Amino acid sequence: MNPTITAFERSPDRGRGLARDMRVRWALEEVGQPYDVRLLSFDEMKGPPHRARHPFGQIPTYEEGDLVLFESGAIVFRIAERHAGLLPDDANARARAVTWMFAALNTVEPPIVDLAIVTLLERDKTWYEQRLAMVKDRIRGRLGELSKYLGDADWLDGAFSAGDLLMVSVLLRLGASGLLDEYPNLSAYVVRGEARPAYKRAFAAQLAVFTAAAGS
Repeated sequence: MNPTITAFERSPDRGRGLARDMRVRWALEEVGQPYDVRLLSFDEMKGPPHRARHPFGQIPTYEEGDLVLFESGAIVFRIAERHAGLLPDDANARARAVTWMFAALNTVEPPIVDLAIVTLLERDKTWYEQRLAMVKDRIRGRLGELSKYLGDADWLDGAFSAGDLLMVSVLLRLGASGLLDEYPNLSAYVVRGEARPAYKRAFAAQLAVFTAAAGS
């Protein structure tokens, strides 16, 4: 039986591959695991059936038999543990890959999410410009540290891993902000991630949902 994930019926990212189900799709594509998708409206996301899967009424969720998971990082970790291809065999390298998974979600992503919130929801505030500058400085701090660590390497720790998958997914959220352009090696890193066949398949699957919804 294929695992089932949940995704937006009408994604707010307008098919740009930024919704968090994209990370799960990408992981499943990397390991060659077929999957089913349950599309949800915003109302359905907040209803009791979905809240039984995700107490915070968000996406994605992941169902595998009687196992139900939420949080994209936890789901990607489950996929990586169950299938070869996203975590190294060597125990120490495996631990480092997991560390980068946490770093992507806990260290790099929070200020990037703050930037989206500031830009979308706080433009009318008197302190908007000051807060925007502060958030961008926080992001630059993280990007500078990450850029220095990555250097000329293709991936964060040898071969591509779940750590890279989540880090690239997080960096993609910078979108048109222009901040990533200030760090050419990170821009190239993201391009390498997007060039992976598994990423392309996942992106096409998510884009098809948006296209179908837009045409209905």
